[in-house]
Amino acid sequence: MKTTLEELSAYTTVVDTGSITAAADQLGQTSSGVSRALGRLEAKLATTLLQRTTRRLELTEEGRIFLAQARKILAAVDEAEEQMAVRREQPAGRLRVNAAVPYMLHVVVPLVAEFRNLYPAIELELNSSDAIIDLLEHRTDIAIRIGALQDSTLHARPLGTNGLRVLASPAYLKAHGRPRTVAALVAEHSLLGFTQPASLNRWPLRDADGNELQINPSLLASSGETLRQLALAGAGIVCLADFMTHADRAAGDLVQVLPRETLDVRQPVHAVYYRNTQLSARIACFLDFMGARLGQGKAA
Repeated sequence: MKTTLEELSAYTTVVDTGSITAAADQLGQTSSGVSRALGRLEAKLATTLLQRTTRRLELTEEGRIFLAQARKILAAVDEAEEQMAVRREQPAGRLRVNAAVPYMLHVVVPLVAEFRNLYPAIELELNSSDAIIDLLEHRTDIAIRIGALQDSTLHARPLGTNGLRVLASPAYLKAHGRPRTVAALVAEHSLLGFTQPASLNRWPLRDADGNELQINPSLLASSGETLRQLALAGAGIVCLADFMTHADRAAGDLVQVLPRETLDVRQPVHAVYYRNTQLSARIACFLDFMGARLGQGKAA
């Protein structure tokens, strides 16, 4: 008997999710159904692909070799189906997009409804991470990254730039006073900053030597969204990108500190992706859509 796509899908999903139960949830099947599909696959191949213990599943050497081929087969089927959809001018398939939590919440999420109306056949999967991820390891099609790019193996599409501002809540400024100089800001106030990287704690202000100000935060967080919430709660003064504070500034919930001293520092925003052959239709339409909404035109 020939191996079926259902069995290959069950196998790769179990590997990707780490358990039969999680794979069943993702595939919309029962755990017993996924387990039976795995059993049929191993019987047809006359080999063990996964070692099952009470705590985890572990690939055998044969399982690792077969996994690479199984992924190629499923990818080829996806590509063939997508090509047929392209002929109908309707991109289709799953599109996995990763972005830092603040960018996902404040920029991507508000555009999702419009994108889905335009491309109803695309299954959009949104994942958030404040750390730089490996696209292949996390099976991500597009990652949106803020700041200078380091990985030269990726193709990058500019999505725009974001200005930076030093901000505080009216309640904080009422309780602690408004700093009138950069020196006073550093010496007299609670500064909110990032745990890493250190470059995120360079603020668009000049220090005493004329260099861009590198702060030593008194309260740190890994996520810009956490820092935003802390600033709104009056915990201190923060420096954040305009995209995530526009509504707060418009409502008066956050106000700019030292506006005359603030430098015009802008963070680049890119959509990055692997492109081994022709750019897939679903990736291209997402890039074009985001570029058009953010004023950056069409994908190459």
